[in-house]
Amino acid sequence: MSHKIKIGVVGAGVFGGYHALKCHDNPNVNFVGIYDHNVSNAAMIAQKYNVDSYKDYRSLVSNVEAVIIASPAQSHGPLAIAALKAGVHCLIEKPIATNLNDAEQIVELAKANKCIVQIGHQERFVAQAIGLDKISEHPLSITAFRMSPYSPRGTDVTVTLDLMTHDLDLLNMLVKERAGKIKGTAVSVRSDKADATLGMLSFPSGTIARLHASRVEDDYQRTMHITYPSGTVSIDFNAKTVTHNMPFKLDTDFKTNPLAQDSLGAATNAFVKAIRDDSPVPITAEDGYKALEMALVIDGDILWDVKDV
Repeated sequence: MSHKIKIGVVGAGVFGGYHALKCHDNPNVNFVGIYDHNVSNAAMIAQKYNVDSYKDYRSLVSNVEAVIIASPAQSHGPLAIAALKAGVHCLIEKPIATNLNDAEQIVELAKANKCIVQIGHQERFVAQAIGLDKISEHPLSITAFRMSPYSPRGTDVTVTLDLMTHDLDLLNMLVKERAGKIKGTAVSVRSDKADATLGMLSFPSGTIARLHASRVEDDYQRTMHITYPSGTVSIDFNAKTVTHNMPFKLDTDFKTNPLAQDSLGAATNAFVKAIRDDSPVPITAEDGYKALEMALVIDGDILWDVKDV
């Protein structure tokens, strides 16, 4: 497929605006328009990029080949399901959905209708820039902190689904197996959803992980420390720095790598390439399902089924 991919953006908030810019700048994208229930916000972004503003989601879906869903998290599942039923490819910002029924439908519809689905866990591109995906050893332990000051944005879901989900996806990428045990502690502080959570996970191979997330802190922190049999790796995602004593080649200057400089642009490129070339996406619907399942256990919304481990 050599033509430009007709894409619409769903959501005219902060991330919708970011995605609109990436669509506008991508030479392989025909940016068709944007939809948001807030018509005035959608109209402003549409005017900025000289595209159409849609008042009806179905109208947007009927005029595109693909959508990027960057609306509030609670709407991800229903919007993606509607698009996939119409045979439209989806890039869904994290999380894939807020319940497993919707996530399962997304996985099944993507297969049934031969649609591309990519999930917006953009930290995977940063991990790739560092070279974590090339380490052949299995992690012994992983500790992550993902903290931020309070903001009403994102509080339609827990901090686990809003922030920790990045680290849950990285955990899945690094360990590559289903957890044997998951324990979680979640507390509400400023919103009616959990604003601070701790996830403790153990895996059959022996990996132990402790993931911390909070959106009620004084400052930002995005760090991960990984212990391997031959050494350790410490990453600061905010400062874009990495220190290690591993025998493997890692890029300590990864901040200059395009994948780390513009992970959102890298996500758009990967999504468009998958549609044009029928190539695999870097973060699949199944990946999104796994991260969601773990998050819901940590939040105490579902029990972890250990029978399949």
